[in-house]
Amino acid sequence: MTDVSLGSLAPTAARPRRDIGIKRRYAAERRFRLYGVLAASVGLVFLAIMLVSIIAKGHTAFWQTTVSLPISFDEKVIDPSGKRASDPDVLIRANYPKLAENALIEALGIDPKDKAAIRKLKGFLSDGVRVQLRNIVVADPSVIGTTRNVDLLAAANIDSAYKGQIDLTVDEKRRKVSDQQVEWMNRLKAEGAMAERFNTGLFTFGASSRPETSGVGVAIIGSLYMMGIVLLLALPIGVAASIYLEEFAKKSRLTDLIEVNINNLAAVPSIVFGLLGLAVFVNFLGMPRSASLVGGLVLTLMTLPTIIIATRAALAAVPPSIRSAALGLGASKMQMVFHHVLPLALPGILTGTIIGLARALGETAPLLLIGMVAFVADYPTTPLDPATALPVQIYMWANEAERAFVERMSGAIIILLVFLMAMNITAIVLRRKFERRW
Repeated sequence: MTDVSLGSLAPTAARPRRDIGIKRRYAAERRFRLYGVLAASVGLVFLAIMLVSIIAKGHTAFWQTTVSLPISFDEKVIDPSGKRASDPDVLIRANYPKLAENALIEALGIDPKDKAAIRKLKGFLSDGVRVQLRNIVVADPSVIGTTRNVDLLAAANIDSAYKGQIDLTVDEKRRKVSDQQVEWMNRLKAEGAMAERFNTGLFTFGASSRPETSGVGVAIIGSLYMMGIVLLLALPIGVAASIYLEEFAKKSRLTDLIEVNINNLAAVPSIVFGLLGLAVFVNFLGMPRSASLVGGLVLTLMTLPTIIIATRAALAAVPPSIRSAALGLGASKMQMVFHHVLPLALPGILTGTIIGLARALGETAPLLLIGMVAFVADYPTTPLDPATALPVQIYMWANEAERAFVERMSGAIIILLVFLMAMNITAIVLRRKFERRW
């Protein structure tokens, strides 16, 4: 008894605190946050490097060097035999580069007998001046015999030299622009006849072997055709399939198998869809290669799984109480879906559709396999006509050896990024505008 009483009265020793690892857990959380910040920072740095590199190389593509010259539409050069009344093709076959050459000789005060200077003069203006002047004459034959100021495209090398992309301090033999051409360029610039102007041709021209007359006009039309086909086919088919699987289909092994395969299809590489489109649409059904219709069908197959998954997620996000309330008030199941569930899920469906379209717009591999890498200079009037697409045009310019095509390629990438950003911003705006919090 004594020991017990003494033990209870003795001062208790400091009880050691149980280590439950709070400090370690807090430290681990701080490390995790730090790793997250570092990962996001690395991603932002690479994104910034990519954007700065593309913009630095491509912003000059939106400007084109032109030479403003008084062109004398001499009848002796355009129609020396006077047959244009009976043969309108005379105006198409005329020697229009001679008109530009004569105007440049007069502007620079060159002796027409100086063959060496005349030879260098031929590389000063773009070969596209033939089309420029021909279009003016064909549109208005009354210009024959008159003189008009025309802004003519400079050749690609002169354009690069004017923009400072060619080092003019190196030896003349090691660059494509001669000293005499540089002197002419500086003289025309001082007289105000040579300047950079906004390059509308980048948006309106088709494919060309000359950089200064190349543009993404055909590619934009082809991309718009394909996006229209994808929207018309993928949206109704994807939404209908999602509604059936989410609202009407009974859970069974078959529906589970379909669901698993849809999820797998969303992860299949796009080139596989290109091979499928080549085998089915081109080889089996005999559809034309390089056509926007085939490209749109292939991209529809590729986009469908994305739209189905996004639509099912949007339908599943609608609270079950909405369904119960509609059914409790006497609505049929179809009325419940189309009058209540589908309108509430519409923001998520639109967001998924736009993101799927944006992904399709940037795809290149499936379009290469169905032949959309063809050289197309004329605008397609229907989806069955040969066309190309923006990412394919970028791929084609990337394979060109000429320096000026690098500028065009970077400019086209900027245009494609603007399209993608616009579509993603639209998706965000739609989601925020129609989003409902339950």
